This record gives sequence, C-alpha cells and structure tokens, in this order.
Amino acid sequence: MTPTISVVASDEQDVHPIDLERYRHLAQHALWASALQGEIELGLLFVSEAEMSALNRQHMDEDGPTDVLSFPIDDQDTPGPGPRLLGDIVICPAVAARYAVEHQRSFDDELALLVVHGILHVLGMDHAHPAEEAAMQARQRDLLESWLPA
Repeated sequence: MTPTISVVASDEQDVHPIDLERYRHLAQHALWASALQGEIELGLLFVSEAEMSALNRQHMDEDGPTDVLSFPIDDQDTPGPGPRLLGDIVICPAVAARYAVEHQRSFDDELALLVVHGILHVLGMDHAHPAEEAAMQARQRDLLESWLPA
C-alpha cells in the first residue's frame, strides 16, 4: 500500500521569511523515504524565540530558545481508524539563523537539516550515545542528499 503523507506546516513568527512549501515537501520526502505505511500526518511549525523558550522550559526544563523540538505521538503502532499521527516538529528560525552562521551554511540548509533532524526524532532516532549519533547523522545526510538536486 502506498503511503499518503500529509504535512501541515505553519509559520507563526515574523522575523525570517519561511518558504513553507519547500520545508513541507522536504518533510514529505523524508517520511516517504522512511518506508512508512498507510496514512501519515505530521505537523511542522515555525515559531518565535519567545514561543520556543516557553516550549523549551515546559517540555525540556531548559531556559532559553533552542533550534528544534520534536513531539512524537505515543502509541504510534496502535492500529485504529484514520491517519497515523506522528507528532509535531517545532523550529525556531531566529536560533537557526544564528546556528547557520556558526556552522558555516546557509539559512535554508540549516532549516532543512532541522526539519530532517526533527523527523528522525519523531520516528524514534536519538543521539544520546556516540553510535546513535553517528547513525542519526548518516541518515540525515542521506535524506538531505537525496532531496537536494544534484
């Protein structure tokens, strides 16, 4: 069965212009390449530093904004009617812009990395240990290389 992948993207900040369609398509590509089955839904949200700081405090017990947070939906494997709700990815473009300079890449490339990174977290990957980090970085690279035109 061919999966149906729906990504609902929203830009709720006004500091950096965001090409929602670009990142929505990237998210669809990453999910498609992950060999998921059935009807899939994911939320992709771009927020202000203030909103990201509040989410970071509430969910991670950390002060200040971060670049990306992922909120997977629990019990993903429980069958039921309707789409499989993977969860939400929240990105802060203002933090991403600073990290883009630090990492010496474009703002768009930084956002693309964060979208893919967030998706991999929603799908259960992590980077708490060196082997996990290496696997996650390799998968990020593969997904980004397969998405970007040659």
